[in-house]
Amino acid sequence: MTDRLLAILSRAYIALAFAFIFAPIVTLVIFAFNENRFPSLPWSGFSLDWFRAVLGDSAVRDAARRSVIVALTVATLATVLGATAAYCVTRWQFAGKNLYLGIIVAPPCIPLLILGLALLIFLRQIQLAGSLRSVIISHTVIAAPFAFGIVRLRLAELDPHLEQAAWNLGANEWAAIRSVVLPQAWPALIAAFLLAMTVSWDEFVIAWFVSGLQITLPVYIWTSFQAEISTAVNAIGTIVFAVSITFVLLAEFVLFRHAEARERAQW
Repeated sequence: MTDRLLAILSRAYIALAFAFIFAPIVTLVIFAFNENRFPSLPWSGFSLDWFRAVLGDSAVRDAARRSVIVALTVATLATVLGATAAYCVTRWQFAGKNLYLGIIVAPPCIPLLILGLALLIFLRQIQLAGSLRSVIISHTVIAAPFAFGIVRLRLAELDPHLEQAAWNLGANEWAAIRSVVLPQAWPALIAAFLLAMTVSWDEFVIAWFVSGLQITLPVYIWTSFQAEISTAVNAIGTIVFAVSITFVLLAEFVLFRHAEARERAQW
């Protein structure tokens, strides 16, 4: 009886925790389809007018275009940097390796306000603040550790003797990486790319510090909220959330699908 009660309480606690986390998101999405101009009760009726208005707004399209450019560029840079760092860590032993690891994973652990201020000061010193390049550099700093973590987990599962065998057969290091490592690590690379894109697409605080007039979509949402709270802003938020969750689900699908394929191959 006690075990059953504990199981019920555990499930109730988990349900309440998920409800607490997702209630604001669900509310955002529901009111995005509200016919009323302002997100308030009672519900006025279902409407897609706010999505049509948002998609027809040139300011929203410009902000979305900047976010797409930044997210794709950041995902590419972060995946290359993260994968390179992961390969170095998993295949080589060198002095200061633990310090190197600490530096790599440090950015997501730093409060975003402090990191954003530090990046703003640095970018001003090199005269890059207030441009789209500054957003790309800043987002790469925080997205690369996520790519590093995903690729490192996959590389740690690979047998390093396969690369050594390729070397013994006459392949140089680059050829071994291209023919042995990359074919086995591609699901992690794709997942790292998608996750880095999600991090950049969603990030607001650092973009708000360094973007200047080249604002991304999350910064546009914030500035719109400063003016007024309207259903149109909810519609933008819903679109941003839908894109983000799509990236995350695709990354999960790639990783789990590959894991299942490996398990079937072992059987």
